[in-house]
Amino acid sequence: MSHLSSPPEKHKGERKGHRLPRGSERGSSSQDKNRSVTVGSLVPMSAGGKGSRTNCSWSTPQKVPNRLISEKSPYLLQHAYNPVDWYPWGQEAFDKARKENKPIFLSVGYSTCHWCHLMEEESFQNEEIGRLLSEDFVSVKVDREERPDVDKAYMTFVQATSSGGGWPMSVWLTPSLQPFVGGTYFPPEDGLTRVGFRTVLMRIREQWKQNKSPLLKTSQRVTTALLARSEISMGDRQLPPSAVTTNSRCFQQLDESYDEEYGGFAEAPKFPTPVILSFLFSYWLSHRLTQDGARAQQMALHTLKMMANGGIRDHVGQGFHRYSTDRQWHVPHFEKMLYDQAQLTVAYSQAFQISGDEFYSEVAKGILQYVARNLSHRSGGFYSAEDGDSPPERGMRPKEGAFYVWTAKEVQHLLPEPVLGTTEPLTSGQLLMKHYGLTEAGNVSPGQDPKGELQGQSVLTVRYSLELTAARFGLEVEAVRTLLSSGLEKLFQARKHRPKPHLDSKMLAAWNGLMVSGFAVTGAVLGQERLINYAISGAKFLKRHMFDVASGRLMRTCYAGSGGTVEHSNPPCWGFLEDYAFVVRGLLDLYEASQESAWLEWALRLQDTQDRLFWDSQGGGYFCSEAELGAGLPLRLKDDRDLWRPPGQGHQGSVAVCPLHLHP
Repeated sequence: MSHLSSPPEKHKGERKGHRLPRGSERGSSSQDKNRSVTVGSLVPMSAGGKGSRTNCSWSTPQKVPNRLISEKSPYLLQHAYNPVDWYPWGQEAFDKARKENKPIFLSVGYSTCHWCHLMEEESFQNEEIGRLLSEDFVSVKVDREERPDVDKAYMTFVQATSSGGGWPMSVWLTPSLQPFVGGTYFPPEDGLTRVGFRTVLMRIREQWKQNKSPLLKTSQRVTTALLARSEISMGDRQLPPSAVTTNSRCFQQLDESYDEEYGGFAEAPKFPTPVILSFLFSYWLSHRLTQDGARAQQMALHTLKMMANGGIRDHVGQGFHRYSTDRQWHVPHFEKMLYDQAQLTVAYSQAFQISGDEFYSEVAKGILQYVARNLSHRSGGFYSAEDGDSPPERGMRPKEGAFYVWTAKEVQHLLPEPVLGTTEPLTSGQLLMKHYGLTEAGNVSPGQDPKGELQGQSVLTVRYSLELTAARFGLEVEAVRTLLSSGLEKLFQARKHRPKPHLDSKMLAAWNGLMVSGFAVTGAVLGQERLINYAISGAKFLKRHMFDVASGRLMRTCYAGSGGTVEHSNPPCWGFLEDYAFVVRGLLDLYEASQESAWLEWALRLQDTQDRLFWDSQGGGYFCSEAELGAGLPLRLKDDRDLWRPPGQGHQGSVAVCPLHLHP
């Protein structure tokens, strides 16, 4: 497979539950198993649905775009030809809602979200639903990756008032931005046990017109309760437990939930959890001579190995998919996120440092190879994500995983050469199929493929060690290694001719900071200067394109323009707490890797700015957003967890409705 290209040119001056279907995610508070829902007793409705995503490359666009056509966000642009009078989040929409006394329909998602695509195709492209949204509501579309403050405020409401949360998030607000009904994905029409989006819209419309007062009172009551719950301050509490006690409790909880056979800390779905793995490595470091320390190391190393052998890893093009739908890490949700690549690179580099096993360093280098090839801007920045959906062939409707899965016929056709010296007749294709678990009928069970998109297809997942595969056919281990590597390269070249998944070319400061860490840490661990140079180019990109010298503030976003240029929204979207935290972290890792003091100095200046903009001098702790940036939002939140869960890792595709009575 292709190697890392040269780094960008340097510039001068610088819980347990049932398995969820693919594309569905569950958060820590979600109870939405198999996309069913537990609904509050006041609401005689639940929601669910099926279908497939939309994509501008195959669907016929509307002739007249809506106002989202002027936005930079790839997610908002995906909705620019909906027959909906969409507004971006902003004063124009709020003023219209107040002037016309209409409720606001807020729809929040991101451009590589499977269920967001599905709701757009089913509902937002529907002419009748479009008229309802345009005439009776002020409809606002938000990219959650651009505005995590908006997403967090209203997701807190949805999770607190329903059985879970997810994306797309659907929330109805008063003109003063107070939420009164919330949910996630809705199918367009009613089912036997669910209420469709059209019905929900009509019920809310009628109640707003005829019986608005209870809605407003309930909204105020819920918002007040959420404000009280969101208060995190030092107060007059007892002293917190010591670091030793806290670490011990965390270790015990992880030990109890650990999957001995397949690794990880849940049954299904299973997410990459690099922050947990890094904690276990740190715990081992301070308990190396104890049984618990050895256990922590074993859990982390085993999990990383099982993930790397599973289908959650792209064995052909490298990098990791979003999460596994099963306990075995076999069938993934195929979306690839930058922040997963960044954090997993560090975890695998740490694993190599601790174990000395080059298996882990090879995985880390493969991730960086993928990022450099697929997610890198020519100026040094890093793109956000690649979609899990793509057309199987040009002109066809997209399907999840189409770019990544294989049939036995394809592999045998691409690798027909006989393998010499074996104990039985064997082709290169048959060898690869045996090692990676491909079968004639496909290796994805119907239970993992509710829409039948993967019928007859296989996901590559390592089934045997090189030694076992070699012994099975009477070959030398190195011969098998060479044959498999050559076979994967041929699959990689063949895959280039498939329609590619959508690329979210938005660049986020926080995720770029994490990726700077990924390149810097791995470069330092492996002693590879070229990887450190990628980190330097990424840091220079951040300083040149995502830093305002006059104010000392970071910008949250920038976008890939035509001809390799970089564009910004106007006005710019300013950074949030996570942007400062992870850019500072990246700069500190880069300083350690490069020994260039300029990166340390910039990190210290950004930390000062972070303290000035986000620190709560009265209650203690950091707010997630600037006070001015979130003006009008019902909540200004602090994150009460030390372990960061990036946007996108949580509760996607669930279905829930706020328990308010929607009957007239």
